[in-house]
Amino acid sequence: MRLAYSTNAYTRHSLDQAVTAIADLGFAGVEILCDSPHWFPGRTRAAEAESMARHLAGLGLGVSNLNVNTANCYFDPAPPENTFEPSLSSRNPDWRRWRLDYSIAALDLARRVGARNISVTSGRPESGGTPSQGLDLFVDSLKRLCEAAEPLGVRVGVEYEPGLLVERATELAEVMERVGSGLLGANLDIGHSWLDGEAPEAAVALLAGRIWNLHIEDIAGRKHFHLIPGEGDLPFERYFKALDSVGYDGFYTVELYTYPDRPDQAGRASLAWLSGLAHGRAGDRP
Repeated sequence: MRLAYSTNAYTRHSLDQAVTAIADLGFAGVEILCDSPHWFPGRTRAAEAESMARHLAGLGLGVSNLNVNTANCYFDPAPPENTFEPSLSSRNPDWRRWRLDYSIAALDLARRVGARNISVTSGRPESGGTPSQGLDLFVDSLKRLCEAAEPLGVRVGVEYEPGLLVERATELAEVMERVGSGLLGANLDIGHSWLDGEAPEAAVALLAGRIWNLHIEDIAGRKHFHLIPGEGDLPFERYFKALDSVGYDGFYTVELYTYPDRPDQAGRASLAWLSGLAHGRAGDRP
C-alpha cells in the first residue's frame, strides 16, 4: 500500500512547505492541490512545475494525482466554501470554457511533475440547467479534455460525490461509456462511495481497471465530514479487500482538507493507523 497525502490539508501553508512536511511525515507520495493557495493552472509556469518535480525527487516523493476538483481561485475573494463552479457542466459557456482551459493547463503541469493523472468533478445537478442537460455538457467537456490528454499521456479521473451531478459509481460508468476514452476513469473517494450507500465490492468491481487514484478518509454516522482514518466507522477492510481483488496498485491518498489547523498531526495519525492496518492485513495472508 503506497500512501500519499493531499496538500489540500495544508491550505494555510505554501506548496513548498506542504510537500516538505508530507515527506518528513514519511508518506511515499503527495497529491498537489490545483487551487488557491497552491497551484493555479494557466498561471503556474512550466518552470515552477519542473522545479517542483526536482524538489519532489529530492524528497523521495511520488505524485499520486493533481487535484483539479475545485477552482475557488476563479473568484476574488475566494468563497468560504467550495462552490464547484465554474464547472465542466456549467450552462454558462464562458465558465465552461474557462474550466476546460484550466483543466487542460493542469494536464501539462501533471506531465511536467510526473503525475499520471488529474482529477475533476462534475459540478452541481443544476449547473447545466436540468441534470440531463448538465450531463450532456459534462460529457462534451470530458471528450475535449481527454483529446487534450491523449498526446500528453495523462489520465483524467472523475471524482463522484454526494450532491453533485455525478454522485455514484453507476453514473460515472455511464459517463465513461458515453465519452469513450480509455484515459477517463475514476478518482475514487471511498468516503463518498460509502455515503452514497454503495456496497464497496460493487463500486470497486464496476470501476475495476479504471481507478487512477484513491482518496482516503474516515466517515462517522454517514455524515460528510472527512475524519482521520480510524476515527469513524467506514469499513476500510471491505474496500481494501475489494481493491486487492481487482489488482489496484496505485496510491492510497489521504485527503483531510478538514484539518487545516493541524495537518501534520492529522497526517501523522493517518499514516500510523493505515500502516498498522496494512501490516495486519499482510500478516493475515498465507
